[in-house]
Amino acid sequence: MVSTRQVVTRNDVSFLIVPTAELTTRRRDEIARAASSEFAEHGYHATGIADIALRLGIGHGTFYRYFQNKRDILEHVLEGVVERIGAALSSEDPESASTLTEYRAQSERIGRALCDVFIDDSELAQLFFVEGMGADQQLAERLLAAQDLFAEVGERYLRNGVERGFLRADLDIATSARAINGMIFAGALAAARMPDAAAARERWVASLTSLMFEGVSRRRPPTMGESR
Repeated sequence: MVSTRQVVTRNDVSFLIVPTAELTTRRRDEIARAASSEFAEHGYHATGIADIALRLGIGHGTFYRYFQNKRDILEHVLEGVVERIGAALSSEDPESASTLTEYRAQSERIGRALCDVFIDDSELAQLFFVEGMGADQQLAERLLAAQDLFAEVGERYLRNGVERGFLRADLDIATSARAINGMIFAGALAAARMPDAAAARERWVASLTSLMFEGVSRRRPPTMGESR
């Protein structure tokens, strides 16, 4: 993409002229980041416009040039989270894995990518799983609808596993996709809160992959004398 920035020199002094659209985007991002921190630290309902403006050192008038209200900011941030989750789920072709080794490795990569959405910015986990769901009913319904879309993508991965014989033929694909996504999101929320988030992510990915492919039941029936 060609930059539209220009350097103008007057009296041996150079000035960088930044396009208005770029400045607007930058300022919106700054306000959104400050608001995200306030929402995550104090809660959406307990945060006021004054708190966000104070954190940035700007006036109320400046805030209202970029967002209508605090809900407008939360919606803006959550839309970004939904886009990142969608990108993580769609980063690979669900039908591409043709061997069990490839399929398992793909499952691990998707799990890591989803966790990383929230590990990269731990405040997003609080906003997506807690504040967004409690802001108002309309926003909660939109987030639930987004999770339905995530599950539909997950179904494509599971269907490939069933068709290739990696997973049980009688698997309830729709329900399993939602259950697996739920476990991954629980892992992402937990990992984002850990001091060593990357290590916590690896434990969750390993455990969920093992649960998916090996299950939790013992691999041999109990011998005589052992408890069932």
